Order: sequence, then structure tokens, then C-alpha cells
Amino acid sequence: MAAAWGLSLTAAALRAVTPWPRGSRLLAASRGRRALREVSSSPEAGEGQIHLTDSCVRRLLEITEGSEFLRLEVEGGGCSGFQYKFSLDTVINPDDRQGEEGVFEQGGARVVVDSDSLAFVKGAQVDFSQELIRSSFQVLNNPQAQQGCSCGSSFSVKL
Repeated sequence: MAAAWGLSLTAAALRAVTPWPRGSRLLAASRGRRALREVSSSPEAGEGQIHLTDSCVRRLLEITEGSEFLRLEVEGGGCSGFQYKFSLDTVINPDDRQGEEGVFEQGGARVVVDSDSLAFVKGAQVDFSQELIRSSFQVLNNPQAQQGCSCGSSFSVKL
């Protein structure tokens, strides 16, 4: 479904409510790996953690209300095999990782990853990028990804 929408939404559309399973709102699908951005992660964050860039934290604080958080999921799809899906959510599901593995909080901004998806993104960075043609959350420098497709919307995993 996200592929049919061009895999990204404008910044103005990020707050628009789009129905999605489990009470979440689709924000954007990542366009893949980009240049390294400044990261504001805690020094004790290990390779099993998700690191949030300063721009990601700022944008999440702007768009989330109350108990909302950013949900990061990995789905099968795209020309390389897997793709990222971002949505705003308020419900912690039974398959979400709790504590230090799965709920990542930084500066008041929270990102939640389910246990299956965490295996595909541990050690990666989540960024918010603003460009002339789009604004979106994206996953950068994913140590679990071997390569991406030429458009950057999907990735394959290291075996």
C-alpha cells in the first residue's frame, strides 16, 4: 500500500490521519541509506540499540501528542526484499520489545520496534530528513543491511 503512495509523504501530511492497522498512522517509508547525520544518542547505547538523530528527536517532539511514539517496522517488499515502515502509534503490543531492547527514548522522543523488526535494524539510526521534494523519517547506517535498491526504498539483509 505504501509503495502505491510513492513511499513518502510531505511534511504537511505527516500529521494527517491515515488509517493503518493497530491504531497507527502511516508516516513514510524510508528511501534507504543516506549520509551520516549528527546523532544524539546516549554513550551507553550499544549495537542492539536504535540511535535517534537530533533532527529525528526534534521532529518527533513537534508531531507527537501525549503518549504517541514513532513505530518502526520492517516488512517484506521492495526490489531488494525488505522495506521500512514508519507510523505514529499509542499502543505497545505484546510483540514489541520492552525496556532497553525495543522502546528507545531520547530527549522525550520515543521509537518502538517489534521483536521481529529489531533483528533487521539493531544498531541503525533513525533520522528525519527535509528536502525540497519530500520530508520523511528514514533509517540510516543500518549495520544489518547489506545493500539497497537503486532508488533506496528497500534493502537486503546480511546473511
